[in-house]
Amino acid sequence: MSQVTTAGAIKNTNRWSTRQLVTMALMCAIAALFSFVQIPILPAAPFLTYDPSLMPAMVCGFAFGPGAGFAVGAVAAVIHGLILGEWVGSLMNICATLFFVVPAAAIYARKHTFAGAIAGLLVGCVIATAGAVLTNLTIGVWFWYGSADAIMPLMLPAVVPFNLIKTVLNSALTLVVYKAISNLITPKKDQVKGR
Repeated sequence: MSQVTTAGAIKNTNRWSTRQLVTMALMCAIAALFSFVQIPILPAAPFLTYDPSLMPAMVCGFAFGPGAGFAVGAVAAVIHGLILGEWVGSLMNICATLFFVVPAAAIYARKHTFAGAIAGLLVGCVIATAGAVLTNLTIGVWFWYGSADAIMPLMLPAVVPFNLIKTVLNSALTLVVYKAISNLITPKKDQVKGR
């Protein structure tokens, strides 16, 4: 959307610039591809597999704000679900994006430093792990397990440690990738020098 100013010039009033939208589209594609990487990391629960698809969403969240990060993660989850015909998993991945990316990116937007990034990622890890317990006991029970009794015995030995490991891995990847490409994708006015 754009508007005409009193001087007659057209002013872009879009929240995201064309460059940002192109970057977000590229990150959506990368996240969708990454969602097909399935790595079991807990021998006790091989059905819980790690994929790095939330890393591109977090990078966009750090660069363009929590709304952009959520949009990238949600679109990638929908693409994955459409390809596999598995909408329940997509819904849970959208929730994971909401719990992990949004709080971390919101904290980083307020404190735009390396310390702010670490604080945001730590909060995101904790909220995402709690959110995983919540979604398994609601969405998971409603559509997959049939009863909380099927998943409750796995909460402490599998679901909680798995989600902590997954979010810590995604956080570490985010720090490495964002540091490498931040000045290429972040709007010039928001770039942080020497961080």
